[in-house]
Amino acid sequence: MKTALQIVLVFVILGLGYFVYESINQPIQFQDEMAKRKTAVVDRLKMIRDAQVAYKSINDKYTGSFDTLIDFVKNGNFKITKNEGSLTDSMLAAGMTEKEAIKLGIIKRDTVLVSVKDSICNGLNPDSLRFVPYSVDKETFKLAATALTSSSGLVIPVFEASVTNRVYLKGLDNQERINLDDEASQLGRFPGLKVGSVEEANNNAGNWE
Repeated sequence: MKTALQIVLVFVILGLGYFVYESINQPIQFQDEMAKRKTAVVDRLKMIRDAQVAYKSINDKYTGSFDTLIDFVKNGNFKITKNEGSLTDSMLAAGMTEKEAIKLGIIKRDTVLVSVKDSICNGLNPDSLRFVPYSVDKETFKLAATALTSSSGLVIPVFEASVTNRVYLKGLDNQERINLDDEASQLGRFPGLKVGSVEEANNNAGNWE
């Protein structure tokens, strides 16, 4: 009887030890996996931002359609300005301006067309631009675009690409994810990752920056 009781106690102690270990290790595992996913999602959002900026440079507006944006990335070009030459210290001291230097041929500026795909995708298939990395069911980012009017009457094109914690952290500990959402709610923040905003002109900033 005494031996049986000792065996039971050993199993109880081992069980308690396991639960204590899991209670400590589970949040650590969640944070590690979340950091990995966040890095991949942020990289994709930056890529979407770069594609939108290139699209706007040609069309004077952003797009709220991934089909349109992906087609542009696959087949479009955008303009960049290449500068050759620069003002020397002596030229600057003499009061010469960049405009004058361009007229004199000291500085040359050429506008060239560059492939959007080659400049932005870094080897990524453009069709993957819409998909959230690590998403269980090939979830897609939400994409929207509009134009805001400032108090001075200036029309400002804006866009927003986003994904919630619920989507990009799906499959991880649900309670930990709920805790993140609750914290974001209390602070009045978006419960996930996003770049740009359709509510305010924020210079296409990401909420991780």
